[in-house]
Parts: sequence; structure tokens; C-alpha cells
Amino acid sequence: MHEMTKGANVALASLSEDTGSVVVSLGWCSTSGDGDADVSVLLLDENGKVGGEQDFYFYNHPAASDGSVQLLGKTPTGDGSEDRISLDLTAVPERVERVVIAASRYEGARFGDLDDLRLTIADRAGESLLGFSIPDAGVESAFLFGELYRRSGEWKFRAIGQGYETGLGGLATDFGIDIDDSPEGDPEEPEQHSDAPVDVTATQTATAAGSEPGAALLPAPRAEEHAAPATAPPTTPTAPPAKPAVTRRPRTAKRKVTIPETMRKSLAESENWQQSRLFPASSVKSDREREMRATSVLLSVMAQVPEFGRRLTAAFGAPAGRMETFTEATLPHGETPKRPDGVIRVERAGRIWTGLVETKTNGNPLKPEQVQAYADIAARRGYEAVITLSNDVALDGRPLVEVKIDRRRKNKVALWHLSWTEVAHQAQMLIRHEGVVNAAHAWLLQELLHYLRHENSGCHGFQNMGPAWVPVRKGIDDETLVPGDSRAVAVVESWERLIRQICLRLGGELGQRVLPVQRAKRGVDPDSRRAALADDLCDKGRLHAGLRIDGTPGVLAVTADLRTAKLRTSMDLPTDEQGYPLARAKRLVKQLAEAPADLHVETLLDGDSPGPRGTLERLRPEPGDLLPGNGARITGFRLSLLRSMGSGRGSAESGFIRSVDEAVDRFHQHVITHLDLRPTTRRRRTPEGADTGLGPAGQNV
Repeated sequence: MHEMTKGANVALASLSEDTGSVVVSLGWCSTSGDGDADVSVLLLDENGKVGGEQDFYFYNHPAASDGSVQLLGKTPTGDGSEDRISLDLTAVPERVERVVIAASRYEGARFGDLDDLRLTIADRAGESLLGFSIPDAGVESAFLFGELYRRSGEWKFRAIGQGYETGLGGLATDFGIDIDDSPEGDPEEPEQHSDAPVDVTATQTATAAGSEPGAALLPAPRAEEHAAPATAPPTTPTAPPAKPAVTRRPRTAKRKVTIPETMRKSLAESENWQQSRLFPASSVKSDREREMRATSVLLSVMAQVPEFGRRLTAAFGAPAGRMETFTEATLPHGETPKRPDGVIRVERAGRIWTGLVETKTNGNPLKPEQVQAYADIAARRGYEAVITLSNDVALDGRPLVEVKIDRRRKNKVALWHLSWTEVAHQAQMLIRHEGVVNAAHAWLLQELLHYLRHENSGCHGFQNMGPAWVPVRKGIDDETLVPGDSRAVAVVESWERLIRQICLRLGGELGQRVLPVQRAKRGVDPDSRRAALADDLCDKGRLHAGLRIDGTPGVLAVTADLRTAKLRTSMDLPTDEQGYPLARAKRLVKQLAEAPADLHVETLLDGDSPGPRGTLERLRPEPGDLLPGNGARITGFRLSLLRSMGSGRGSAESGFIRSVDEAVDRFHQHVITHLDLRPTTRRRRTPEGADTGLGPAGQNV
């Protein structure tokens, strides 16, 4: 991999023969577990400005209609997660000269508070081409990591590594975006009601009636900006730019279709009447039939709903283009032809990208020899990828099976993995939150979701803690499990898969980013980290995890105590310094008026000394019981719920997996939703009312 320094540039073609599509990854970490930033992409013309709302991509506007840009979200890695962006450089409009990769923080947070800032670029096969580490971040709250730019018909990359103390507002103003800094709920921002969400991002507004569309109300560029070349990295502004004049909010550019969670009342005369379905699953019985049906259903919807097909294939290096999908295609392989479960082909600019698909359902494992055969076929035929699909969730973004790739071949074959939970998550995000452009497409995705959730489909996600679960629990009970036991490592890996699946499911339901928190520095070997967690499990008998949910004031901690068979879900709430301690205690108890009576509340004090604690049932009439008798300073409150832990290794009614699912859901629905989150969730908005991504702090990236 080519390592770069600040200000250096390199031609992508000199690093790989296949750079039509690339994946840009931005990574950072926080040992406290509460650091995050929001990525954004700006498409700039020859004047160094965006051409309009369609040229600014961020959390609430993640994909271009032409497929040139797609924010893939956060992807698990060995030491946390990273934000990934798919760029189809062959689809970038000719008017675009530069593609800028940026990120921003908020609420006074600075990039100097994060560790290991790094950008990497990989080709469509997933092979890392270049890396750029940034060790000197400081007071910047918005940061330019780098840019891709055209020179003589080819794409180059420049490492920038500079930022703005003035945050996203300063960055956006320099690139011609009008950011509305007024707080939510101001009178000049009337609430817009619509049956569908609006796909709108930053917009340039006219300076006066009759002005040319796209002329922004922005201060004149600084003199030094005129003197600098178009591709020069920006200097850090020393003072905030002038605030743009207040303008009437323009109408939305376009709307997208979503399906409401509450459906209209059924016209059926009886509950026994089953609604007709496009993809019936009631008659599916055998494993072979489940695999064939699930593959055909998924691939057909991918081909018919462009947003969904592109959402799933962009991460695999597929270009944005016309997609066709096939099932049970016979391909030559020695004396015995092979038939992968499916084939995906995407055509763009006369070139065809091909991925072979191998599917497993109902918890059946992938067979390495089968996947190896498909990788060999792909290498011989010049195909680009082999995609495995199963109930299991991959760790660290790695494939679930290892295959040998002949590096002597010119064509590179990438091996990728999808879980059925990821498929359902992406479908739900589109039809419940982000929207699609066609009502029929929304209905197709709804039918796909119904099929995936049917008990006969076999597409229910990770459902088994594995064969090591029962021996490890028994070893903890009788105190015979010792550090170094490989079975404990297997349980830790299953626990990580379960937590990541919960994050996908909950994130799809909420329309928010939900990610596991890891407090390790980048570069920590994941196998060593899991071995240490396994030794801790052997010693203390507990499994721990943290979930960062966008819009919540803290980390949702989950602890499974295998010795007591109890699950604890909890969250630490920092307290503000406003008002007297008693007033803060009363305010908290009042917010939790509808929370469960068995909710435990503990006062957190400055230092290590324990604070008062009690159940909400006891504290409601006497909130003053939360105050320490010695007058120690209160730093926050810890809210906890306890429940019995399932004993079985699976997701049956009495299983461990189901009990963890239900514990997380109960805490979120009955505790978190009752908290007053207004101080931590205020976000700046673009003139359309769309979210700029300046939201509450998040998980380790």
C-alpha cells in the first residue's frame, strides 16, 4: 500500500489497473468510546464550488441518483469501525473537477480529541491502494481528509489533512453551500408536513428575485482564495465567516416514498384470512428450497429496485449501471460443471461486472470447498467477485471462509459476505426512513421484508451461540474454565456477532446509526483483543458490550453475567451543572414517570466512592434519596434494568439470544425514549430542513 504525506498526490492508475470504482474509508478512534464525526462528500466544478444540492452528500443524503457517490455507512473492522464511501469515478459528471472527502464534529468537539485519523482507498476488488494518516489534528471541528481530482483524463488523489475551526459552516461556505445556523423550532422555519420524507441536502439560493438558479447568498471569497490554485488545500480560517443573509426557505426539490409503520385497517372479515403475498413462504419446507427461493426473491428485487441493488453491491466494487440477476446458472468447472445459487451482472460504459452468489439459509454453514470452486471459476472467467450470503454475521468485515486466490492471474477476484440481517436492514432503511423514488419499488421492498421475516424463509439472521456455549457456561458454573480455553474465544466471537446483529436490527427500526463501541486504539490485533476478553470471561464469568445509538446521551451497556444468569442493561447520564442537586434529581425522576418501577437509579459521584441508589418505585415519592449525605459532587446518574438470562444457546423462547434482544428493546423503549434528549440532539439544518449530520456524539469509528 502506498503511504502518503500531507500535500502529496498520486495517480490512481499508477497503483492499480482497475480504479473505475473505489472505496474510500475514513477511520478514527476514541479510547473513551464516545468520539465520532460525520463524513461528507462534495462534488466541485472548475470554480471550486458545488453546482447545487445534488453535489453535497452526507448522512441524510447518502447516495447520488447516478450512482457516482454512495455513503456506505460504518463497517466493522478489527479495532472498531470505519466510514466507507463508494465512488464510481466512471459515473462522476464531466462538469465535476474535484471530489472532496470531509468530516465534521459538533457541540465544540474537535478532531484533536480523536486518535488515529486515517484515510485509505481500495480498488473494486477490496485491495488497499493508498493510506494517509493524520497525526497533527488539533482544534479543527471540520476536516478535509483529501480529494480526488481530474488531470489529463485520469483521476489523481491529493492528501490534504487540513481543517476549519469554524466547523461545517466554514467548510460549507468556502465551497458554495448555504448553511442555516438557526436553531430548530425558530419562527422563520415553519414545519413542513409531508407523507414522505424529503431527499434534500444543501442548496444554493438566489440573491434576489430573478437571479440565476444556483447563485448562493454567500460572502465574497477572500483575496488569498483567488490567488491560490483551484486544487490547493484550504488554510484554516482564523475567524468565522460572515453569516449569510436570511432568505425564505426554498421549496423542496423532490420527494421520496416511504411506507408507514402503521398500516391501514384490514378489510378481512376474520383474522384467519391471510393477506396475499408476492413471495409466499408458508409452503417452503426443505433447506434446498429455502436457499433457491431466498436467492431468487432477493436477486429479483435487487434488479427491479435500483436504489436497493446499488445499496448492496456498491460495497463490493460494482459500478453504477444496468443490473441483471440470474439463478442456477451452470458454469464449466473441470469434469463437473458448477451451479452457483445466483449471478449478478452490472453493465456500464460497455464493461460488465460479474459477481457469483452462494447462499445459505436456516443457519446452515458455508462450505469452504464450494466457495473455493466459485472463486476458481470467477478467476478463470474474468469475474470480479464471489458473494456469500448466510445467517451468520462476519467479524471485522472479513469473509466467513478462507479461499486461495491465484495471484498470478491478472484478474483479481474479491470475496465478500452479506448476512440476511444486513439485507433486511438496508431494505428497512430505504422504505421506512430514506425513501425510494417509486411507490411500486417501496411495495416490492416491503414484500421482501415480509418474506425475510417469515418463520419458513430461514433468513432470520444469527440464531445460535455455537457448540462452545453450553460447555463454557458449565465450566463457569463449576469453576473449571481456565484462561486460554479456546472455547471461551468462540463464545466471545459469537457474542460480538450477536451485538452487531442487534445494532443492525435496532438501527433499521429507528432509522439511526447504532454501532458497537470499542475502546481500543487502531492497530490492535483483533485476535489478541478477543483472547483478552475470553480470559476475562473465564475469570469473571461476564460478557460486556456497549451500543452507541445516535441521539442518545450515553452508551447503552449490556452485561451478561453467566454466574448469576442475569442480564443488565444500563446507561450513564452525565448531569449538567444547572440548578441545585435536588432539582436535578427531581427532574430526572419526573422524566422517568412512565419508566418501569424496577428501574435501578444510582448516583455517580466525583471520584470512586459509591453513591446512593434505589429502584424508581422507591425514589418517585422521595427523589432526595439520590443525594449523597456527605455533599459530594454529583457527576451523573446510572440507569439499569435487570432480567433473567436465557439458558439455551439459540433464539428460542428460552434462549440466550432472544433474552438479550428483549433486554435491549425493553431498555430502549421503556427508558431511553422517556429521557429528555433535546440538549444532545439539536442539529444544524440546511435551508431545506435536512439534517447536516451535526448530531450527537457517536461510537468509535
